[in-house]
Amino acid sequence: MAEGRTPGANKGAASYPVPTASPRDGHRTEILVRRSRFLASCARTPDAASARNFVESVRYRCSDATHNCWAYAAGPPGDTARIGASDDGEPRGTAGRPMLNVLLHSGIGEICVVVSRWFGGVKLGTGGLVRAYQDAVRENLATLALAERVPSARYSVSLGYAYLDGFHRLLPRFGATVIAWEHLEEAGLLLELPEARRATFENALAELTNGTAAFRAL
Repeated sequence: MAEGRTPGANKGAASYPVPTASPRDGHRTEILVRRSRFLASCARTPDAASARNFVESVRYRCSDATHNCWAYAAGPPGDTARIGASDDGEPRGTAGRPMLNVLLHSGIGEICVVVSRWFGGVKLGTGGLVRAYQDAVRENLATLALAERVPSARYSVSLGYAYLDGFHRLLPRFGATVIAWEHLEEAGLLLELPEARRATFENALAELTNGTAAFRAL
């Protein structure tokens, strides 16, 4: 197993494609290579912890597989700050790293792929294994549904209860989501908002509340 972090790698990236498949559902495709079955399972994993959890869930589901090799790139496309790969018992360098190379050149971010192999009785050799694992990943990515990941940030908002209805009507216009709130003398809310819409949202909030709302980045 290999996991890495490159200092200062690609921070503050703009929007980019990510898989729509969640770790719970996954996106699965299968190829056969000289009687060996290669099942690729892919999901969006925005951090290393979610990638490792996805790997473990596939390992559990495919516990009868001869190998469950995996690779993830949890940052923006091509970013090597949050990567990991494992050959899971295959000859060193024949599975995890070749799979990771495909992910890093795919133009897709926040992605993890596990390739489960059931040995079919015919040895593929090191070159054959590299090609088979890379082909399994490419086949999966070819039909993978994507969405655009929009960078967001969290903000705290405090406003009078009289403005709450109007505040909630603002949220869909700006793609904002309330994550948590608490009832104090004023309503206190934790908000996730696309970074590019901060200024316009803040202006709309000030107009709604006559400048009485408190709004700050966390």
